[in-house]
Amino acid sequence: MTTRSIKSLQIGMHWFPERAGGLDRMYYSLIGALPGAGVEVRGVVAGSARVAQDTNGVIQGFGSAAQSLPLRLMAARRALRREIREQRPDVISSHFALYTFPGLDAMRGIPQVSHFQGPWADESHVEGADSLGQRAKRYLEQTVYARSSRLIVLSDAFGRILTSRYGIPADRVRVVPGCVNVDQFNLPLTQNEARLRLQLPLGRPIVLAVRRLVRRMGLEDLIDAVKVVKRRNPDVLLLIAGKGRLQQELQQRIDDAGLGDNVKLLGFVPDEHLAALYRAANISVVPTVALEGFGLITVESLASGTPVLVTPVGGLPEAVAGLSQDLVLPSTGADAIAEGLGKALDGTIRLPDPDACRAYARANFDNPVIAKRVAAVYNEAIQAAA
Repeated sequence: MTTRSIKSLQIGMHWFPERAGGLDRMYYSLIGALPGAGVEVRGVVAGSARVAQDTNGVIQGFGSAAQSLPLRLMAARRALRREIREQRPDVISSHFALYTFPGLDAMRGIPQVSHFQGPWADESHVEGADSLGQRAKRYLEQTVYARSSRLIVLSDAFGRILTSRYGIPADRVRVVPGCVNVDQFNLPLTQNEARLRLQLPLGRPIVLAVRRLVRRMGLEDLIDAVKVVKRRNPDVLLLIAGKGRLQQELQQRIDDAGLGDNVKLLGFVPDEHLAALYRAANISVVPTVALEGFGLITVESLASGTPVLVTPVGGLPEAVAGLSQDLVLPSTGADAIAEGLGKALDGTIRLPDPDACRAYARANFDNPVIAKRVAAVYNEAIQAAA
């Protein structure tokens, strides 16, 4: 617990209301909760002038993410130097290495904490980036992390990646899971009321996956699993919310398997409808095959009262095992997902009820809970530099 207010400069990626993503949502949630834990917040992100207007100048957008990379990096550098000059922070908190790197020279002498939300270079490689781009990203990450006296990871699994792949000493790594505004997802709706609001069928078992449509998310396996589950549950309905480069490929997979009535690609679902969508489902699934540090969607689903099955990848088991080990599938792949879904839908697996899901999310991942833990790491970094 801190004894005085900490002045922090928070370097994010995008401004969540303008561009949705897991990292952006966590940044947005955290900066809203940190003042309650004794941490003053100022920040910079890639975003429009409206960011400053919407936050009363607390967060500055240094330009659109659609700008060329050199322009963005120069704009990030100017913004960082200006913020440090106008109000020197006690700690600099980096959530995205790319926009931190241009300002490293101006940060000398200020304690730095990096929020490691995934191996950016490795994720890009899995999703098809060229090797030169991957090496450049790895260099940026390595340089920023080396300058950080403390690094916050979302799970033990990602802590091991930091130590093994980036050579970061384990004594500088702290595990703090992601945060979510539990009240935002805890809607006063029954499952049927949520379905009526979203015009979804009342009598069918609904499975939900909220994912970017990219390769490492395992959506191909999930679609193949539904083909198996359909044999015993012909009315099963899988809803996939999200957008990405695999949309056409996944739709073709659905059509080729004759699953047009059982699998629907919803595209991007606005934030105001997301909580109701979770609530409408019988169960959520996170079928990731690689590089999942935490999976914020697991906590969002639980906060909505909907249990979630996860593959045993990265930090996913850590996010749900404290609630029920039955929520962790034995392996990745269509067969394991189909077996787990089948048991969940026919009652062979006893799923946590909505109240248990919500209580677990509130106790372990609610914004104020996580903000206090992050503040303690910031204070630790400041004390180490004193």
